[in-house]
Amino acid sequence: MYSKEELSAIIEEYIHALPFPEEPDTLYEPIVYSLGKGGKRLRPLLAMMACNIFSDDVACALPCAAAVEVFHNFTLLHDDIMDNAAVRRGKPAVHRKWGVNSAILSGDAMMIYSYRLLEQADPAILPRIFRIFNDTSLKVCEGQQYDMDFEALERVPMEDYLHMISLKTAVLLAGAAVIGAVCGGASQEDCDRIYTFATELGMAFQIRDDILDSYGTQDSLGKKIGGDITEGKKTFLTTAAMEIADEDTRRKLGGLMHNREMIADEKVARVLAIYDSLGVREQAETAVERYTARATEALAALSVSGGRREPMERLALELTKRLS
Repeated sequence: MYSKEELSAIIEEYIHALPFPEEPDTLYEPIVYSLGKGGKRLRPLLAMMACNIFSDDVACALPCAAAVEVFHNFTLLHDDIMDNAAVRRGKPAVHRKWGVNSAILSGDAMMIYSYRLLEQADPAILPRIFRIFNDTSLKVCEGQQYDMDFEALERVPMEDYLHMISLKTAVLLAGAAVIGAVCGGASQEDCDRIYTFATELGMAFQIRDDILDSYGTQDSLGKKIGGDITEGKKTFLTTAAMEIADEDTRRKLGGLMHNREMIADEKVARVLAIYDSLGVREQAETAVERYTARATEALAALSVSGGRREPMERLALELTKRLS
């Protein structure tokens, strides 16, 4: 079996060598720029690791893994436009560097290019790969729409927030993993288990992200702490706080989250004080542990030896315990 580091190197080399045309440069340079800015490459890694659980030949999954990564980065291009985000992974966002129109069109081209990569899959499984990818992609769009709809709401039920992140974040991890499993020849039962594993992992991953945005460190994250608070975004922490706070505290928190005039550091400090008084960080940590346990349980049910599951088990713990 391959180590995580070996698979990461294979993925990075493949993505770096993708043969994008040079002209028009205003279409393709933003694509190369966005794919070259790093990131965790988590989705293609899940695809490759899932394939490797069931097969020693991972080359068959590589184009599909890259397709998921190209699609993911396409969504980030468009997300940054919708959020008017200035920075992505420590560098200027594509729409700030090339303009909104170029960012939209480059994102569109990336989505189309994803299908070119998927076409390289084994013809025997290609229709199934396309179905998984299409279902996954549409759900990601649904999740993004829910996220935008929530911005106008004072309060979102926890059930609705969890449904949103299951679509916006978890489903693409699950889609990537099950595509890899299909490439590796997994049975339908094991594909279902892999899908459950990656979905639960994705939920834990996003809630950990929410925690780190408020309680991480700038050195470890590479960005200023409290960005979600500053921008008034709905997270697990704000959703939990709104559910358990009394009316007065809820009103204060809502006023802070919608205040665009307050100095960012002061706003973050006040919101964190409310979080701390309500114990929502502990509630979020408990949720991460719960979803991680479910993920581990699904992985343990796979019809393969424990040794073949071990790299994925380590990755799951690494992601849910991470500090950045």
